[in-house]
Amino acid sequence: MNLSKWVNIPLGNTLFIYGIIVTLANQLLIGSFDRRRFVSNLLFTLPFSYLVQFAQFIFDSIGVPSLDFWARIILDIIGLFGVAVAVSMYSRANLIMHPNDDLAYIIRFKFIHGSAILSQWLSYIPPVIIITISYFSTGKIYAIGFGTAFALIFQGAMMKWSDTHAFPKLKHHVDL
Repeated sequence: MNLSKWVNIPLGNTLFIYGIIVTLANQLLIGSFDRRRFVSNLLFTLPFSYLVQFAQFIFDSIGVPSLDFWARIILDIIGLFGVAVAVSMYSRANLIMHPNDDLAYIIRFKFIHGSAILSQWLSYIPPVIIITISYFSTGKIYAIGFGTAFALIFQGAMMKWSDTHAFPKLKHHVDL
């Protein structure tokens, strides 16, 4: 959202362009061109980017931003936990992945010996840098709140928990 506001490009387009950049970075990190991974990252990011923009419209339309503070906190936690479980499951099922999730996966299994927590923290470095640059360029912060902080701190731990508790028979298929 911060980058979208800074460059004045609709959120869906910004997310799609960012997804392409992360897809290319993923290819560099694995050290060779992986056509399946490249195409699957792009196939995921295209509809996902515009779905996020649509979800923002729906949430605004039904009044989520004006809900009581604690109701929004509960929705944030439930939503982020659901995302952690979903990412854990689809990464272990070796299905197509969002480029950001694939980035964390590559970091996790290629560079830091399987730590879900540390890989999530490291994969958040580019967005945090973008938010920081956006802030210094515009003087404003958009869409940063409890959910962002909660995800930064706990998303990896929730994924680690999900790896062993949500469909535990699914195992990671490391293809790096």
